Amino acid sequence: MTNRPLILITNDDGIESPGLLAAAEAAAPLGELLIVAPHQQQTSAGRAFIRVADRRIYRSSLSIAGKPITAFSVKASPAQAVLVAVKDLATRPIDLVISGVNFGENIGSGITASGTVGAALEAATYDIPALAASLETDPKYHLNHSNDVDFNAATYFVRYFAQKCLAVQMPFDVDVLKIDVPAEATPDTPWRITSVSRQSFHIGLPSPPETRGLMMETAYTSHFDKTKLEPDSDIWALHVDKIVSVAPISLNLTSRVSLSDLQNQLNGRNWQLAMTNAIINC
Repeated sequence: MTNRPLILITNDDGIESPGLLAAAEAAAPLGELLIVAPHQQQTSAGRAFIRVADRRIYRSSLSIAGKPITAFSVKASPAQAVLVAVKDLATRPIDLVISGVNFGENIGSGITASGTVGAALEAATYDIPALAASLETDPKYHLNHSNDVDFNAATYFVRYFAQKCLAVQMPFDVDVLKIDVPAEATPDTPWRITSVSRQSFHIGLPSPPETRGLMMETAYTSHFDKTKLEPDSDIWALHVDKIVSVAPISLNLTSRVSLSDLQNQLNGRNWQLAMTNAIINC
C-alpha cells in the first residue's frame, strides 16, 4: 500500500508506443503507475467496445524513469483497456488517468473518433479525472511507432497538467482536459484554454477508382477554413497561434439550447404544417 496517487497510463497507439512511455515518464514522479493499454494499434477506435476474441491480459516490462515496471495490455479498444484497469487490475481507486501521448493532434469535431479521447471519456464515466494528450506529428507517424518523434515538450505539459489535476478538483462538467501540443513546442510555449472547433480537421478521402466497391481504407488529409474558424478553438490555437491547446470536455453531449423552446418548436403548428407539406410534395 502507498499514499502516493495511483495514475493509470493508457493510449490508443498500443503498448509499444513511445508516446505511452512519454506519458509514463511524465507521471512517474507524481505517483504510482498502472499501465494498461491496447495490445495493438487502435487509432480512431473512439470510445468503442469491440467484440474481444482473445480475453487474455498480457504482461510486459517497461523501463520507466530507469526502473522496470510491469505493464498490461489487452487485445481490445482503449475504452476497454480502461475498463479492465478500473475493474480488474487496480487494487485501489485510481486518482488520475492519462491517455496518450498520441502520435498526431486530436482537434476539431473529429475528436469523437479518437481512441485517445475515448479512453479519457471512459475514465470520466467512473468519476476519474482524465487527460487526453496528443502531439502534432507528421501524418506518416500516425499509425506507426517511431523513436524519431521528440516527446520532450509533450512530456512537460502532461506532467504540468497532471500535477494540476491531482492538486485541484476540476469544476463541474470538466470531465476531461484535452491537451494538444504543437510539433515545434518547447516547455516555454504558451498554452491556452480553448473550445473544440465545430470544424473537422482530419478530412476523409474517397477510395481510389480501382478499389471502389470495397471497404474504404483509412485515408485522410488535414484541412481547415480559417475564414470560418473560431478564434477560441483548439484548431486556431494549434495551427494559427502555434501554442498548446487545452480544451475542457464534458460527458454531456446535449445541445446548448432551451429544451422547452425546442419542444415547443417541434410541437408547434408551423412545424406540423411544414412536415405535412413535405409529405404531400413527396
